[in-house]
Amino acid sequence: MSSAVEKAVEALELLPEDLQEQAADYLLSQAKKFRALKDAIAEGMADVDAGRVVPWDLEEFLKQTRTQVRR
Repeated sequence: MSSAVEKAVEALELLPEDLQEQAADYLLSQAKKFRALKDAIAEGMADVDAGRVVPWDLEEFLKQTRTQVRR
């Protein structure tokens, strides 16, 4: 077992029994969010590397949005 896993198990064991399940669920939820964010960043960087990303012009975006709202 890795050091990180051992530390997580030790931390969970220090909690009262009625909080252990909730804490483990929270840790798993945060790990899943981290993985999703990491994957999204990797996808975005792949888009940059492949040239599928263009600079965003905020002024042009606002101009187009204002034009659409006025219609």
